Amino acid sequence: MPASPSTARAINDRLALRLLQQEGPLTAGQLKQLTGLSRPTVADLVERLSEAGLITVVGEAGEQRRGPNARLYGIVADRARLAALDVRTESVSVVVADLVGRVLAEASVPIGGEAGTGPVVEQAVSLVERVAKEAEASGVPARADARAWGSLHTVGIGAPGLIDPATGELRDSSGLPAWHRRLVAALQDRFPDAHVSVDNEANLAALAEQRDGTARDRDTFVLLWLSYGTGAAVVLDGALRRGASGGTGEIGFLPVPGTTGLPSATDCDGGFHSLAGSAAVTELARRYGVRATVTGEEPPAAALVRSAVETAAGEPASGGAGRFLDELADRLAVGVASVVAILDPGCVVLGGEVGRAGGEELAARVEERVRRMSPLVTEVRPTALGGGAVLRGALLTARDRAQDDLFAPADR
Repeated sequence: MPASPSTARAINDRLALRLLQQEGPLTAGQLKQLTGLSRPTVADLVERLSEAGLITVVGEAGEQRRGPNARLYGIVADRARLAALDVRTESVSVVVADLVGRVLAEASVPIGGEAGTGPVVEQAVSLVERVAKEAEASGVPARADARAWGSLHTVGIGAPGLIDPATGELRDSSGLPAWHRRLVAALQDRFPDAHVSVDNEANLAALAEQRDGTARDRDTFVLLWLSYGTGAAVVLDGALRRGASGGTGEIGFLPVPGTTGLPSATDCDGGFHSLAGSAAVTELARRYGVRATVTGEEPPAAALVRSAVETAAGEPASGGAGRFLDELADRLAVGVASVVAILDPGCVVLGGEVGRAGGEELAARVEERVRRMSPLVTEVRPTALGGGAVLRGALLTARDRAQDDLFAPADR
């Protein structure tokens, strides 16, 4: 059945808006060329989108012809404000951006373990409010038809833990602080007009690596998240896979050799986490005499792995730094090989701060071991985004949701 005129217009409008999002400002002629639509159809959609306040003239483009320069059209970036949060056990980071993802303001705060749930939630919510105010004062005034700063359009949150696929909420877990779950509801209360959503940190990191990072050329890959804790995200045929209970990628609970016991339903100690979490890697570095200056801005394991990579390049093969990296690669290869045996993704990204610290050196060692352990050819790559991938993924998700809302036909 052919599309109705209104449906065809909506499809054409969405196509044009996506091109402007991906390519940046375009002329009507360039939109005609990229969409394959007729000149009158493009003229109509430009007029429609301009009247709706979604696009505007942002400049001119000279062309090899006589007459006036062609107008450049771009998405109205200040139509909506977006917020993204990276929620860790001991810190919260926030960015506020415009509709095309340009960061307007950002900040982070440490979270003290001695503070109660209520004060911690208020501290995090106040941080979001402060960053939103700073974004408003960044020199780009809000449009008259945009929401006020106090009512952010969309808020995307990345956090460790399981997301209930039925409710979209963080599931209760004894291994995570109670304020994580309270924060989502508190943000929705403080910003009642906003769309607030939360996703697992590894899933958001994988989205960022797929869109902007080292996995841009892969439709199928697994991201192994290596930070304070461990996790994984699975992307198959271009789609993120979450599983029946939202737990795809909870690799910290994977039973593995080399631990003192088995994990339980409420505690991943004894699982892969006991080999590859930051505390385990820090202890391993101590045994091999690897030292580093550790700051509160990243997991201790990241500084130690970075130091080992730098030291190993100038020491004999029998040196402590090289042997530390070898044993760490042995540990990581156990988890990677287990994933490869089930999914055969062809590519595994070592993500998080520790994956970035290890870089090509650690990735190559893991790949060589997996090649010996599995007949399935698997490329192992280091992250391009490190720990910042969670914030980037949360912002990409918030932007997509806001654009889906604002770009939707008015009569849907």
